[in-house]
Amino acid sequence: MQYWRLLGLAVLSLAFTACAKSEKSQVSDTLAIRIDSGPQTKPTRSAPKKMPIIITSPVFAANGSIPSKYTCEGADMSPPLEWFGVPPDAKTLALIVDDPDAPDPAKPQRVYVHWVVYNIPANITKLAENAAKTGLPSGAIQGINDWRKQTYGGPCPPIGRHRYFFKLYALDTVLPEMLIPTKAQLEKEMEEHLVDFSELIGTYQKTK
Repeated sequence: MQYWRLLGLAVLSLAFTACAKSEKSQVSDTLAIRIDSGPQTKPTRSAPKKMPIIITSPVFAANGSIPSKYTCEGADMSPPLEWFGVPPDAKTLALIVDDPDAPDPAKPQRVYVHWVVYNIPANITKLAENAAKTGLPSGAIQGINDWRKQTYGGPCPPIGRHRYFFKLYALDTVLPEMLIPTKAQLEKEMEEHLVDFSELIGTYQKTK
């Protein structure tokens, strides 16, 4: 009787061991399936993002005050400007400087144009101080501002602090020579040729 009892216990032990091995094997297989069923493709590297064109000035920060030297209260000379990130397909650059706060920032009535320049060669990366009067890069042409002058006119706000937008356009062509174009005429010529754009905003309020 003792023999059969021991034999039965041995059989039960073997059955339990086999069941445990089977369950362990199933767990391992499930884990293996979960791992193997994951993504098999390698992550692809996205194309590098294009660097936008950026215009700056060494004499005033973005949204900062323009030094009086470059206004009607000073020497009234064009400020130095610099830029980078010109697209490789650009052929020329154009620059427009205007004030959307005229005559009073609290009740603006018009956009006053201070400087118009076009056909700046695309390989040029800066304009020196007083470039409007001492010489622009070869090929660049100045249009007419709202003082009816073919040059730069500095900030001269009659009331309050105004914003001045220095807008740089990258174009895919050399524009035809125009007879002292206004801002509106230049914008019309640029319509189908714009490849990139940047702007720098400076502010000014008269001290007197």
